[in-house]
Amino acid sequence: MSDTHPARLSSSVSEREDKRGFLQKLAEFIHPGPDSRDELLETLSEAEDNQIIGSESRVMLEGVIRMADMTAGEVMVPATRMDLLSIDAVFDELLHVVIETAHSRFPVYEGDKENIIGILMAKDLLKLQRAPALNIRALLRPAVFVPETKGLNDLLREFRGNRNHLAIVIDEFGRVAGLITIEDVLEQIVGEIEDEFDIAEDQGDIFGLADRTYRVSGDTTIERVNEAFGVTLAGIDPDDTFDTIGGLIAHEMGHVPKRGEHHTLAGLNFVVLHAKGGAVRWFKVSPVADTDTSG
Repeated sequence: MSDTHPARLSSSVSEREDKRGFLQKLAEFIHPGPDSRDELLETLSEAEDNQIIGSESRVMLEGVIRMADMTAGEVMVPATRMDLLSIDAVFDELLHVVIETAHSRFPVYEGDKENIIGILMAKDLLKLQRAPALNIRALLRPAVFVPETKGLNDLLREFRGNRNHLAIVIDEFGRVAGLITIEDVLEQIVGEIEDEFDIAEDQGDIFGLADRTYRVSGDTTIERVNEAFGVTLAGIDPDDTFDTIGGLIAHEMGHVPKRGEHHTLAGLNFVVLHAKGGAVRWFKVSPVADTDTSG
């Protein structure tokens, strides 16, 4: 009798497993799962419509799916727009670049800009300030190099594993193609990440700098700029109307300005300090000489 009990138990368990398998197969037949990435994205959209997931969750999940097919070369900051530091630069020069760009990490080169020898953390400059005789080489951290074809999934895994949140991107010929940060990768999932250089859209304003110039948010209204600088900013075409200084300057230049570009308008020189997400976030503004007020 004790021999037959395990057999009956085994048979009962097997029947239940078969029953679960049948119901599962029936559900899959009635509602088959997605067979492609496009179908999966459509399923996520339907899940949001049915209030199964929220809109932010859908956007993040879609970002994860799309990121799987993306490479470092598609997301990187190109070499022409990289902010680099020279190993031979004096402390004041290094500090000026750090303040102007507001990055936390900088590739450092020696001689040729292709010869990147390490990464300098902005916070490590405090050590130089306290001990000017300290060799900057001692503060450098190893530079990580990745090919343009590096998948973002693999790169994110490496960023998390080695705690190096910046990598230099190399093209097929071994030349520097650009750089990529962990923020660049995560933005493919969660969207644009605000940093300490960003402000809310409705809080655009003007701040005085130590060198008697001004930092002006691209979201600052033209009316506010006119009031602060005692000017009358207007586009070349009187029929064009813009609410923000960023929109006006971009229109006047004919493209979205990049960091370092400048434009003169109404006796003010606008230099792009920070551009992100297809818009200028910050300008550095200063009055131009009376002999050069063309805009």
